[in-house]
Amino acid sequence: SCKIFFDKDPLKIVRARGQYMFDEKGEKYLDCINNVAHVGHSHPHVIKAATRQMELLNTNSRFLHDNLVQYAQRLTATLPEKLSVCYFVNSGSEANDLALRLSRQYRGHQDVITLE
Repeated sequence: SCKIFFDKDPLKIVRARGQYMFDEKGEKYLDCINNVAHVGHSHPHVIKAATRQMELLNTNSRFLHDNLVQYAQRLTATLPEKLSVCYFVNSGSEANDLALRLSRQYRGHQDVITLE
């Protein structure tokens, strides 16, 4: 069910920096699909923060940790009062699955319409 994005001459990306990705030949491509719009690839601040965190603890959110609660509090403080619950997931697929399950629970319907 997985397919490659390019029918002919697929790109072999070997590195990325900022908003650009580079192939094996050194060609530069503007990355518009890899969720880099916020800070870009290889951002020094993000690398330092990730390194500090991995030196302390590198796990997922199935275990309790104060940082999860503190982050949820900081995040919900920026949102309207009705949006006061956070669900932390690992990927867009998990987020979509959770959204579908929550909407089915809330509405009581199982039907879904999707558009390609």
